[in-house]
Amino acid sequence: MSCACQALKLRAMESLRRQIEKQVHSLTGASLGVLDLDQPRGDAGLFGPESMVWKVHADFTAMMVGGISALLLQMLHPLALAGVWDHSTFRQDMLGRLRRTSLFIAGTTYGGLHDAERLIDKVRTIHLQVIGSAPDGRPYAASDPELLTWVHVSEVSQFLAGYLRYVDPQLAVAEQDRYYREVALIAERLGAEDVPTSRQAISDYLEHMHTQLLCDERTREVVRLLYAAPMPNILAKPFGNLMMQAGVDLLPDWASDLLGEHQAPWRRPLIRSSVQRTASLLRWAIRNSAAQRAHRRLLPIS
Repeated sequence: MSCACQALKLRAMESLRRQIEKQVHSLTGASLGVLDLDQPRGDAGLFGPESMVWKVHADFTAMMVGGISALLLQMLHPLALAGVWDHSTFRQDMLGRLRRTSLFIAGTTYGGLHDAERLIDKVRTIHLQVIGSAPDGRPYAASDPELLTWVHVSEVSQFLAGYLRYVDPQLAVAEQDRYYREVALIAERLGAEDVPTSRQAISDYLEHMHTQLLCDERTREVVRLLYAAPMPNILAKPFGNLMMQAGVDLLPDWASDLLGEHQAPWRRPLIRSSVQRTASLLRWAIRNSAAQRAHRRLLPIS
């Protein structure tokens, strides 16, 4: 191949890479333009680069799958669902909800200390306004410590499940426990109490919560909306569909049974292999992720 042809090929590959990265960023809190992860220089934030939180939250694909799975799990709790149903715009703006959630996770994980604390304080303030009654008459409040613990556990357990499936299946139990210990800080800052901080404690907690969970018409509507969630453009639609299928696949069996989301055994290996191929492509394309920017923020200024 001539030098000219080689240069043309490299330019085409770089153009493709930039397009893919742009599409990924359009799905995340980065598109909101309210968080500068490049500043302040030298600020390691709440956790720092040696933490398991930085490690587990770094892979976009694993976090996307884990996040969808977490939302499905969270919505099985009637009071958590009621708060979202009554006070969130997710039914009209699913993509916006995804971006705002992504912003909070990126900011509290990789942001500087001031930004992380500001985001936590903002969410605490919002939670004070989220009160009401579920369809069964029970009162709910987003600031309820028990409800905060449920939302936290269902979220981080699925983030770690995504990491174990698509990044490092051999991660030692001790490191899994360290992740849970570290990430509990965010839940506690938001007002959660008795937060489980080990893999065994998380498993025991989820087992205990079974009797409080159910799937009703509202839950099924959330599932339907997730399947129909808009993407930034038509090219991203297959990606969104694959992430949704992978999110269902990631759920504990008892949760997918409750939701009535049954996948044929032959489909699961196909879903997982497709996600792995997608993850490889995105790891090649993404060079300006929250994790990458945070690591660069800590480099000495040359």
